[in-house]
Amino acid sequence: AVTLYSYDTKTKQVKRAVDNSGLDLKSASLGPGAIAYEQFGSLHLYDLKTGKTRPVSVRLAGDLPEMRPRFVNVTKRLSNPGLSPGGARAVFEARGEIVTVPAEKGEARNLTGTTGVFERDPAWSPDGKTIAYFSEESGEYELHVREQSGMGAVKKFKLGDNPAFYTAPRWSPDSKKIAYLDNHLGIWYLDLDTSKPVLVDTDYYVSDRERAPAWSPDNKWLAYPKQLKSHMSAIHLYSLETGKATQVTDGMSDAGRPAFDKDGKYLYFLASTDSGPAMEPDVHAFARVVTRGVYLLVLSGKHASPLAPESDDEKPAEEKKPTEEKKKEEAPPKVEMQVDFDNIGQRILAIPMPARSYSDLFTGKAGVVYVTEDPPRTPGSEPKLTVHRYDLSKRKADAPVSGVRSFQISFNGERMLIQKDGKWIIAAPPAEPATVDTSKGVLKTESFEVRVDPPVEWRQMYREVWRLERDFFYDPNAHGLDLQAAGKRYEPYLENLASRHDLSYLFTEMLGELSVGHLFLGGGDAPEPKKVEIGMLGADYKVENGRYRFANVIHGENWNPDLKAPLTQPGVNIAIGDYLLAVNGIELRGTDNVYSFFEVTSGKAVVLKVGADPAGAGAREVTVVPIADEAKLRKLAWVEANRRKVDQMTNGRVAYIYMPDTGYGGYLSFSRYFFSQVGKEAAIIDDRFNHGGHLATDIIEYLKRPLMSMITTRDGADWAQPLGAIFGPKVMIINEFAGSGGDAMPWYFRRAGVGKLIGKRTWGGLVGMSGVPELMDGGVVTAPSAAIWNPNGQYDVENIGTPPDIEVEQDPKAVRLGRDPQLETAVSVVLEELAKNPAPAMKRPPFPNYHRKKD
Repeated sequence: AVTLYSYDTKTKQVKRAVDNSGLDLKSASLGPGAIAYEQFGSLHLYDLKTGKTRPVSVRLAGDLPEMRPRFVNVTKRLSNPGLSPGGARAVFEARGEIVTVPAEKGEARNLTGTTGVFERDPAWSPDGKTIAYFSEESGEYELHVREQSGMGAVKKFKLGDNPAFYTAPRWSPDSKKIAYLDNHLGIWYLDLDTSKPVLVDTDYYVSDRERAPAWSPDNKWLAYPKQLKSHMSAIHLYSLETGKATQVTDGMSDAGRPAFDKDGKYLYFLASTDSGPAMEPDVHAFARVVTRGVYLLVLSGKHASPLAPESDDEKPAEEKKPTEEKKKEEAPPKVEMQVDFDNIGQRILAIPMPARSYSDLFTGKAGVVYVTEDPPRTPGSEPKLTVHRYDLSKRKADAPVSGVRSFQISFNGERMLIQKDGKWIIAAPPAEPATVDTSKGVLKTESFEVRVDPPVEWRQMYREVWRLERDFFYDPNAHGLDLQAAGKRYEPYLENLASRHDLSYLFTEMLGELSVGHLFLGGGDAPEPKKVEIGMLGADYKVENGRYRFANVIHGENWNPDLKAPLTQPGVNIAIGDYLLAVNGIELRGTDNVYSFFEVTSGKAVVLKVGADPAGAGAREVTVVPIADEAKLRKLAWVEANRRKVDQMTNGRVAYIYMPDTGYGGYLSFSRYFFSQVGKEAAIIDDRFNHGGHLATDIIEYLKRPLMSMITTRDGADWAQPLGAIFGPKVMIINEFAGSGGDAMPWYFRRAGVGKLIGKRTWGGLVGMSGVPELMDGGVVTAPSAAIWNPNGQYDVENIGTPPDIEVEQDPKAVRLGRDPQLETAVSVVLEELAKNPAPAMKRPPFPNYHRKKD
């Protein structure tokens, strides 16, 4: 125990004040008539006169900037764009608010102004009077409709008894009904007069395809794509009068993006006959380019083909009619639609436009259709759309707009909303193909701000996260977790949040109770500290003789823009053992921090003084260009070192193929390393550190391919068929850092009987996830939406991992000395299997002689 005493100078007596093991003597101080001290983290006062102790309440009022209400610029947060029917204004979702921005005159308007309520997906009515959007003001998402000025009362519509997330509101042309989607595959419409939601149809599979329905110009039909059992989509027509849906494409193509022509005669859509292989969620799907054609369906058997052969004939002069009659003729006629289902498939026509990677379709004025083309691009890169147009009256196709990120056409077909070079622009579609002038028609969004109250937003996001798990998690029972009770249990912690980071920490703790992989969170409106970028040379250093010396120089692929090695460029020729003596003329010593000499040098020319002598004798100067990140270089060096080890240890008999993921990187790596080593007798596939992506069933199929035949030609060597195959034994190396698709690939490897797994059990995260709505401040919390089970009727791998057949630990000492026990075991096993089952010696038979004389 620690004891604190007081001494009275008058009476010269010592009195025991405090006797407790929790006392911190360093914090004790003597004041007038009292002793202040800390005990068990609390402040106490001991009164010398009364001999009594009492705790002192201390409250610190912190200045917490992240909690202050403020205005935030939302220029980069504008999403779900829409255009007013005449193109006078655009409407956006912006950090949970609904805002409109004028094409030219006036100011932007925040129609909602509700910092603690999320409003989503605005849509402008065709009559221009109102804007519809989804709001969770009531605690669940409902449909709100309000005047486009933002004034007046808001009409609110409940969208059913089962709460959900809703998207894609689509107005009927008469502005009396709204069609929309829910996140449980439902297609709905709501009559604003009756306030009754009507379920139109339910899709067959979950997917990320566009499912939004399209209204007919007479307001009596909805057209929408629906997946069939084959995963192909077919166009369906739903009659509001009969409540019946009819499939109008035959399902032998993948059809989508329907839109009615303004005169009601035709239904346009896109369709593909080569999309089947790309639907497989495998590695090579990244390289499969899907092309689509543009088609129209003549809805009535009474209408002729708009693409029928034409012939020029002399026409008699027409008599001039009175002005009044002319005005009467030019009044827009009421659309009278007729749909004949008999023999309807024979009235589908191809619009004469080449098949391309079309992604969306819009109708403008009657007889004019716009189609966006999204050319193949590297995953993760921004789209650069080309907008194609076809005019039925002119029988002419052109591409009026290109290089845009998004495109919309107004209801009257006279204005377009595009996003280009980071700017939103409203303009008339060019009469002829032209480069869009990004200096004209630009919406004034740069200075638009919305008011933010962080604690209020955090409460909304807290509710939203539990809603996301309720509505998107693959198991409706949430793995047995009572979501509502869990939400109440963690809610009190909201009171003590002081930053967005605190909120993320709370999400991490509470969502962990779902006990599932792939439940990630990120982003959000948290301050990011400014970082000083360091240029990297792709090297390891050691200090010798008071100088920095190159202990390792990493080689890259200098022909590859992503893998340039600064020190191995032609003419640089820096070798292991050289000293780094100076950087940009500044002497470098062993006591310096070498990286401080390369601050903000990435991508810039830097002069190095290097040489074999630490004193600088015979030194030379070379110019290098440091890179921002050398992780890719180091990964390549590791892979190439493994490949060379396998080649040396097996005398060139065994191939080594590394799979960094089962996504685009895995596609590139497999395509390069597997096919370039065809002809070897066996293969080692390295799945370690594989961070997943798709389900790599196609990789397993390549590894499992049997020898079908040999092919002989007059000249040259014989070759095997299939050409892209290695027919000998195979093993796969796995470790605890491989997950998701990196879990699935070895699992499939074992199920297919390809070979043995060597190493350590994989991570055990085999659930899938698709996109979920963003949080209010741009943050993301995932909700795993798909689980995998085996043919025996058991959920597998998730929270279990894929165990090895032969367990091998990476002994730290061995790895430190440059060895790789797992790789060495894989080589030993595959050579042993080769010895037991050597590759067959293929002997070419004699050429046939059909004219040989009989004995």
